[in-house]
Amino acid sequence: MVSEAPPFWWEQPGWQAWALTPFSYLYGKVAGRQMRTSKRASVPVPVICIGNFTVGGAGKTPTAIAIARAAIEKGLKPGFLSRGYGGTLDVTTLVDVAHHRSVDVGDEPLLLAREATTVISRKRVDGARRLVAEGVDFIIMDDGFQSARLTLDYALVVIDTQRGIGNGHFVPGGPVRAPLSEQMRQLSAILKVGNGQAADAIVRTASRAGKPVFVSSIQPRPQPDFAGKRVLAYAGIADPNKFYQTVEQLGGEIVVKRSFPDHHHFSDEDIQNVAEEAAKFDLLPVTTAKDAVRLAGHHGGAAQLLERTLVIEIDMKFDDPTAPQLIIEAAFENYSRRKLQKQSS
Repeated sequence: MVSEAPPFWWEQPGWQAWALTPFSYLYGKVAGRQMRTSKRASVPVPVICIGNFTVGGAGKTPTAIAIARAAIEKGLKPGFLSRGYGGTLDVTTLVDVAHHRSVDVGDEPLLLAREATTVISRKRVDGARRLVAEGVDFIIMDDGFQSARLTLDYALVVIDTQRGIGNGHFVPGGPVRAPLSEQMRQLSAILKVGNGQAADAIVRTASRAGKPVFVSSIQPRPQPDFAGKRVLAYAGIADPNKFYQTVEQLGGEIVVKRSFPDHHHFSDEDIQNVAEEAAKFDLLPVTTAKDAVRLAGHHGGAAQLLERTLVIEIDMKFDDPTAPQLIIEAAFENYSRRKLQKQSS
């Protein structure tokens, strides 16, 4: 899977997208067939998948965390299943925040593991079974909607209303992961993030198909005494501009921006450059929680930079506060139905 989306993916289709059309057509055909025909394994607990239509960040991880918190409030024991993208470990692994670094397990699993039991596995079925062995009541799968490895009891597809589905082309000519008709058929509901217009057509299609549409926004946690501070903002996420907007929303004055590829592991030179530039202009370094976990667990410059950096934490807030509970209840109902069908067949 592509880790850094080229800018042309998020613009009107240009010559690059059209030049790659034969490859995109093939990718779409294969991805659609896989979603439609793959034999899926089942596990003895409900599975909720948090996916998106496209490559790149749309808010899956904060959504997964919001649903886990709602489950914990209900007295349940959720478990996260992640592929561990960006990490080097290729065996099924129970993530330990005190022991693992992002270079081992990836950055998102470390954020998830702060909230609930988290397993990474290149083989999602093995990872799901490991979570069951750990005693979880249900599984929240971060990404993997198109991979068609596990039977899903609820598929919540997150869409960013600023970016939508970009130029609408399949990988590699665009960010779309599989035919929208097939994705729409298999999803349970859409979560619309933000108040842009780029997702309107998709949302209308979902509504016509009778799919529920939830609405949410990413809310930064308040930062006392931050307004008016002159800052150096640095981020290695799918859409760094979203982070810069958040910093400005909190009242920070961004003097310098430093953008890195998604899931980027900071080199000593990167760290030194950021630290020196911040010191030179007397700026407060600020970054995302995802970037902070990639600096954590290291010594020297990384530890020093992290100590001086203000980490902006975010939460996914649903317009309807009962939405996460409704999603969990629907997943359990679908699981019960699936179990009865299996027993009667």
